[in-house]
Amino acid sequence: MFDQGGLSLDQAPPVSVVFGLFLLGGFFGILSGASVLYYHDTLFDSSSTGAIVITHLLALGVMMSFMLGALFQMLPVIAGIVLEAPIPRSNLIKVLLFSGILTLIAGFITQVSMLYIFASIFLGASLLYISTVMLLRLARLPHHSASSRGMLFALLNMLIFVLLALYMTTAYAQMHDGSYFVQIKQMHYSFALFGWISLLILSISFQTVEMFYVTPAYPKLLSRYAPVTLFSLLLLLSLSIMLDATIAVLFCQILVYLSLITYAVATLLRLSQRKRPLADATIWFWRTGMGSLIVSMLALLTHLWVSIPQLISVSTILFLSFVLSVLFAMLYKIIPFLTWFHLNAQGYFSAPMMHEVIHPKTAKKHFWIHTATMVSLLLSVSISVASYLAGALMMLSFGWITYQILHADRLYRHTQKTGEKFDMKMGVSI
Repeated sequence: MFDQGGLSLDQAPPVSVVFGLFLLGGFFGILSGASVLYYHDTLFDSSSTGAIVITHLLALGVMMSFMLGALFQMLPVIAGIVLEAPIPRSNLIKVLLFSGILTLIAGFITQVSMLYIFASIFLGASLLYISTVMLLRLARLPHHSASSRGMLFALLNMLIFVLLALYMTTAYAQMHDGSYFVQIKQMHYSFALFGWISLLILSISFQTVEMFYVTPAYPKLLSRYAPVTLFSLLLLLSLSIMLDATIAVLFCQILVYLSLITYAVATLLRLSQRKRPLADATIWFWRTGMGSLIVSMLALLTHLWVSIPQLISVSTILFLSFVLSVLFAMLYKIIPFLTWFHLNAQGYFSAPMMHEVIHPKTAKKHFWIHTATMVSLLLSVSISVASYLAGALMMLSFGWITYQILHADRLYRHTQKTGEKFDMKMGVSI
């Protein structure tokens, strides 16, 4: 994916665009850990304020920020799409997203209607704007790869789940009676987790797993049809929910869960067949993520037949493990590459090599912190005191990755200020 020959400095967004969104994700991750500590006693009560706050801090604050940052970087690479004025666009998104998330969280805590109105404006403006811009650019492509096609469907799902969310926030703000609130909530959940988050990871991995780890390509049947299949299933699921067709809802849910299990198994097989036998920490992150996804979906399948409340909590934690594991794996590839690529493309002799930006041992240490975080969260389901450890470890985990982003940014700026640069005309360093 990150082949320098396929990406010029003119195409790539400035490093501040991507790092800025990553830092936003790191901030909300630390805040999520602090919230786990604060709401430890109601962590797994889905109707509690604490569970709702933590869910949205992770989904909007962490996942959305990291994924938008990755999209700003990957659209030029995977699809050849260049977004004009990336700095003003990203700054606008960051300000609106930051304001919207904090306002929404304040609304959940205080139940003040006006806060939901402001949250709707901030989040609606930022997310509808950027998803529409990216979606239209992808829709205009004359030819699609499996990844670009999947990204198109992922962004379409993002657009839908944001519109569904706006129905819910405006209902909270008492702007309408929310007659279909329960159904919309279930649809919102499905499009956000399976249509946006899962499908974006799935789509990006079609190219990155093969390129990063020199693996065989995904089966064409999977890479070509999985995105449209998932999207179609979610549309059918939504229709079934609105019509209260219980059997159809059950059927669609089973197919969605089995589709994601199939993808995870295919990814694990790809990783086991890689041509580079050495396993770095990012391989461990990927394997943990795929294993977590499989068990998470199996737990949901089991819950369809046997109603065990703890299964939902376990499945949710494992789904979180899936998403964060893959995000951390991607960050440990993207951050060093961007630092090296931009400085190298600008002609600096002293541009640090990728392992000098983030040492492989640093990523390994984070892997163990992340694993301990997920294990402690799982223990919290039955041993409530473990939630204290989970919250502290989550803060450490996101603080760790935030420090790596800040370190890379400082190294980038230091090299620009003090590094020797090659003069192409004179043939000498200056």
